[in-house]
Amino acid sequence: MSWIRTIPFEQATGRLKKLYDRVTGPGNNVDNIMMAHSLRPHSMEGHMAIYKAVLHHSGNKIPKWFLEVLGVWVSSLNRCGYCVEHHFAGLQRLLGNEERGNAIRAAIEARDPAAAPLDAAQVAAMTYARKLTEDLGDLVEADVTALRTAGWDDGEILEINQVCSYFSYANRTVLGLGCSTEGDELGLSPNNSDNPDDWGHR
Repeated sequence: MSWIRTIPFEQATGRLKKLYDRVTGPGNNVDNIMMAHSLRPHSMEGHMAIYKAVLHHSGNKIPKWFLEVLGVWVSSLNRCGYCVEHHFAGLQRLLGNEERGNAIRAAIEARDPAAAPLDAAQVAAMTYARKLTEDLGDLVEADVTALRTAGWDDGEILEINQVCSYFSYANRTVLGLGCSTEGDELGLSPNNSDNPDDWGHR
């Protein structure tokens, strides 16, 4: 499940057990990316807090399915199959249109966002996401201006930036610690967006 020792749900005690209880899915399943934090529960708590805030919070204005598109895109650019598979499954569930979801994934795999069934503003967001992921030292104010020109307001630009930044963090957690999808249930997420403290995966 990872290259470092992890503490399974059944052996967790104290603070770790309380955190596991908050992030579990069906059958007390804990995603391997979360279990990788088990030796330092405080880092799991920080990880879940930012994940819930940038991807599953009622204060966000961008549709959650498109935030998942950005997550799959960034994860694909970083060659993080774990996050691609988890979040593509979530994307399909949220989008409710398997054909469109598959077309988006095909465009991502071809590295050609313009070929995806997305509008011009969404393609512009993916262009920004790619530069933020692959060439972040080359970003200039004009890159943000291009998002604004495409129709995103500044709060939405912040959402785009934060979800892309989160996924690069998650990708490095997964790839750097050797997390696999073995035993995970793909596509689950904390769906209660109105309660930032509700981390339960369904």
